[in-house]
Amino acid sequence: MPRDSASAAFSVPRRWSNAELRRFAPLFGGAAVNVSAWEDRDKEGGFYRSYFPSASSWSITNYGTDQGTLQGADNEIFLDLEADLPPDLSGKFATVFNHTTLEHIWDFRRAFHNLCAMSSDIVIIVLPWLQPQHADYGDYWRFSPQSTTRLFEEEGFELLYLSWTQEPNAAVYTFAIASRQHGKWDRHFPERPATSSDPQFLLTTEGAAGSRAF
Repeated sequence: MPRDSASAAFSVPRRWSNAELRRFAPLFGGAAVNVSAWEDRDKEGGFYRSYFPSASSWSITNYGTDQGTLQGADNEIFLDLEADLPPDLSGKFATVFNHTTLEHIWDFRRAFHNLCAMSSDIVIIVLPWLQPQHADYGDYWRFSPQSTTRLFEEEGFELLYLSWTQEPNAAVYTFAIASRQHGKWDRHFPERPATSSDPQFLLTTEGAAGSRAF
């Protein structure tokens, strides 16, 4: 049965990125936060908190508008990713998780810097790469695996894992895990993704990464 356009554009990459997160999230302990979490829902009937059983605490942040409306939860923090990071949030979390937010933020470089600055170790991020325009509150950017790699390099993080949706005829998300603590996770991630300076990065004889979307 042909896939409907909404499923191809949103549900397929969401399920894929959730499956990727489930593979690795249990590795990470310490304080964790879902940034721009809204209700913390994974859009499959669950909550992202359950993906991180090793976390010692779980917080969410929201900005207070549209889908980022403050939820009034005890563990909620007000956070504007385009503003200077409050000093008390610098390095506060061992793991910072963010799912498909940066495309909606005009100053995405400041937002990405703040995500990294909040972490003492791990940042896990999901970004749209090939996806239709969506949302009436701003939809400005798309992020390839190569641009994601370079963003982490510029923040001094070591990229541990990088993947992208491989489902044919569906939107493509980029999924990445990076660490501030170089070498700490070698046992769990023995093979490193290529760097952004690799001339063959994401190119193969079968076609460039992302081509299955078409």
